[in-house]
Amino acid sequence: MPAAVYLIGEGGAATAALHPLRIEILSQLSEPDSAAGLARRIGVPRQQVNYHIRQLEEQGLVRLVGERRVRNCIERLVQAVGHSYLISPAVLGQLAADPELIEDDTSPDYLVAAASRLIAEIAGLQDGSSYPDGGAPTSTLQADLHFKSREAQEAFTADLNEQVARLASKYQAKRSPKGQRFRFLAGVYPVPGTEQRGGSPHPRRQ
Repeated sequence: MPAAVYLIGEGGAATAALHPLRIEILSQLSEPDSAAGLARRIGVPRQQVNYHIRQLEEQGLVRLVGERRVRNCIERLVQAVGHSYLISPAVLGQLAADPELIEDDTSPDYLVAAASRLIAEIAGLQDGSSYPDGGAPTSTLQADLHFKSREAQEAFTADLNEQVARLASKYQAKRSPKGQRFRFLAGVYPVPGTEQRGGSPHPRRQ
């Protein structure tokens, strides 16, 4: 089954995925199909579709899932590895954003850099090899809030910092043979285009 979100962690795969026709091919291959079948659906010559499918296969973005006989030919059935895709910032190497290099931790730049690091690190957990029994033990907490003023938002941030510090102190284990280090990230930012709209105060947990 294709991943809900496939994180691209290699430059070659990123380059392959950004070709306009290959984006269309990937979007059409959430279910298995052959180059001939896909060519009929998107109105592109089969040879051209087959070439791009091969390129995507080489980069691990499309995989062979079966074969079928059509008249005297055997068609290869392929499927995309994801329903949607995200390119890891790690692809940029030394150009990737690093929050440790940004002094102002209240700036949008810092939040972007921290989120970029999160994506890059999660990409390394996605293949499941480190956690074969159930996937990486991640969790997500998300909430939309409507602050009446900038002061209210700053007060919320201060309260959040205090509560997180309290919980970190409560559950922090300095040394544990079975323990593991986790990274916690919380960010607050204005939702684009919703400056005057209210939001749900109830967090979404995953």
